[in-house]
Amino acid sequence: MARLSPKSFDILLMEINRRVKENPIDQIGAEIVRSRLQKRRSQSGDFLRRSELEELLTDQFPDFNPKVIDKAARANRPPGAIKKLFWGGGVIGGLAGVVWLVNLPYPMIRQPVATTAPLLLLPSYISMDYNYRQAIALVEQADQLVNKATAMTDFELGAEKASQAQKHLDKLPVWFLGYYPKAYCNLFGCTWRFTFDEYQNTRKLVGRMEAQIFQEQNAYQALQQAQQALQIATAQYNEAESPADKQTAIIVWQQAIDQLIQIPEATLSGKNAKPQREAAERDFQQQVGFVAGRLQGNTLIEAAQIFASKAANDAQNPPHNQLHWQQVIEHWNEAIKRLEQINPDNPSYLEAQTKLAEYRSNRRQIQQRLQDERDSVDAMERARRLIVEWRQLTISANPNFTSLNNKISDVIYTLELVRPGTTVNAEAQELLQKARHTRSQL
Repeated sequence: MARLSPKSFDILLMEINRRVKENPIDQIGAEIVRSRLQKRRSQSGDFLRRSELEELLTDQFPDFNPKVIDKAARANRPPGAIKKLFWGGGVIGGLAGVVWLVNLPYPMIRQPVATTAPLLLLPSYISMDYNYRQAIALVEQADQLVNKATAMTDFELGAEKASQAQKHLDKLPVWFLGYYPKAYCNLFGCTWRFTFDEYQNTRKLVGRMEAQIFQEQNAYQALQQAQQALQIATAQYNEAESPADKQTAIIVWQQAIDQLIQIPEATLSGKNAKPQREAAERDFQQQVGFVAGRLQGNTLIEAAQIFASKAANDAQNPPHNQLHWQQVIEHWNEAIKRLEQINPDNPSYLEAQTKLAEYRSNRRQIQQRLQDERDSVDAMERARRLIVEWRQLTISANPNFTSLNNKISDVIYTLELVRPGTTVNAEAQELLQKARHTRSQL
């Protein structure tokens, strides 16, 4: 007869499959246990007792449901023993009910039992020992994952470990803090010390880790949003055709950089965001500086063109007096001054230099016109004085024709110094014609 009945095998297998479905990490242990059970089904001999069934299970599943083991043990009996098992089960069930009652999580029940019959609280002690071990182990794992994280997956796994640790902490009886079950611990060697400080410190540690994980998750989301916004901004900037579109893209670009700046540097995402932020700021300065420089250069060129246009218009329809030519030169100076403000690193520098050469040439021409006007006016003044002197010689009682000829020659020479296109040129030409005629009559 097989040592493990089909019914008992099915009961155990159902519980194992349920555990694997809830926690896939138990898959390896489940395969080991299934292999053991299958082997017992093929072996002949006495039916496996409950302790033997428990031994097959608990090394892989320390918290295997004892009720399922009991049920499988009851099913693993010869047919003739059913009645005995029924009565035995009743007795055992009654005892189990008493044990269940005294292990209820109520201080008014447990405390008297702990002082008079502490061994009845063995299930509670086992549960406390198990939950304590699990809580401490999970807290340590979560602490390592959170404080030495290298990726966001470490925080996600740390959050899972912290949540599991919190569940085990919640199962520890707070009312039992400070109590040390000597009888149980002498038999099984307890590793815990249920002190209030230890319990509180562990809870605080879990709380801090949960807060840190929450902050890291928020920082990670902020980093993802900032990276997406940065990609959109740079794409919009590269595709923008008009200055208005580029200005809009620049604003979005700056907002994306501001989002990177706002990520806390103490977080993992903040540390990862720092080089990205520096690269984005460098690219932003290069691109936006180029646009800003071009805009500034274009503005200065447009301002220079306004003064140049004014100078060109005022220079039309000569002749003009000295003051007028001086005003034209001032307009050219203002135009040239605007162009000289454009630095060599400005994108508009070459265009500015081209216009600067043109405007300086135009200014030199106007400066020459101003100089011609000044020289012509001075020559005209001297010619008028010479004419007066010549007339005084003509009215003398004994005019000297040699002196008269020399004086009229000086007048002609001085009038010939008057340049064309000046304000005194017409008058000078009229006087010059008369002076030449007079000299021819002498």
